[in-house]
Amino acid sequence: MGYRVIYIEKCEYLRLYLDNLKVEVKKDTLLIPISDIQILVIDNYQSNLSVPLINKLTDYNVCTIICGVDHLPKSYILPMNGHFSSSGNLAKQICWNQERKDKIHARIVQMKILNQIEILKINNKDFDVEKKLYEFVDSVEIGDKTNREGLAAKMYFKELFGHDFVRFEEDVVNAGLNYGYAIFRSLITSIIVAKGYIANIGIFHKGKQNMFNLSDDIIEVFRPIVDDYVYNNMMEDIILKQEHREELIQLTNKKISIDGRKQTVANAISFYLDSIFNYLNNQADLNQVLYPLPIIYDL
Repeated sequence: MGYRVIYIEKCEYLRLYLDNLKVEVKKDTLLIPISDIQILVIDNYQSNLSVPLINKLTDYNVCTIICGVDHLPKSYILPMNGHFSSSGNLAKQICWNQERKDKIHARIVQMKILNQIEILKINNKDFDVEKKLYEFVDSVEIGDKTNREGLAAKMYFKELFGHDFVRFEEDVVNAGLNYGYAIFRSLITSIIVAKGYIANIGIFHKGKQNMFNLSDDIIEVFRPIVDDYVYNNMMEDIILKQEHREELIQLTNKKISIDGRKQTVANAISFYLDSIFNYLNNQADLNQVLYPLPIIYDL
């Protein structure tokens, strides 16, 4: 996988030229080696993509996101076959043990809440709320039967964004959260496919019309990264600006800590996935699953 995050906002044509992305804007052109690209976001409703380019992007497993007229991600371009062992991995995925899935889901919930606490800490929020969230962490049951994840999220969001905040309303905070989550979800999906698994079959999420159930399981511990950006950069704004979109995309080009080391976000996702797959495939114990922390660092 490449390392560059490319955001296309003004472009007439996107074509393939000798394994390069050729960006055409009026009489100007720009060539970018496709092997260097990790994420390509096309945020121009009038851009034209060539079929050879689309096929080459999937060959290199570039995380390609196409936005709609509202600038929000609408489509992902994913390869049909991501890995030489896809069939074998799919067979394993279908047969993942339910007890193990319930246990890893509970652990994911615990780590998500711990990462939410970390965001509250660095933003000097109410210690009593942090204390209550720690109690939720300690009381998560197998499969999160008592919905500690939902209860923690409600308390966390109101403490971070204000008591009047309601998730999924049409405001700038929700727009920023939705945009950032969509970017992370697409990157996670591309890495899942690259490892020979499919995003449809999840651990906890089981939506019949959701093609990204597994991605939605994996993203949970990464959401607080987006939350922190929105809190510190968008609370005084009215609309989701272009600079916000670009900076939210660039979050995936930062470093975070996992297993005691600073890694790029993509590498951290990869290590996190490997440890979860090893556990679900009976190749590791639960205490060997790695978890990322939500604090970002520049490269």
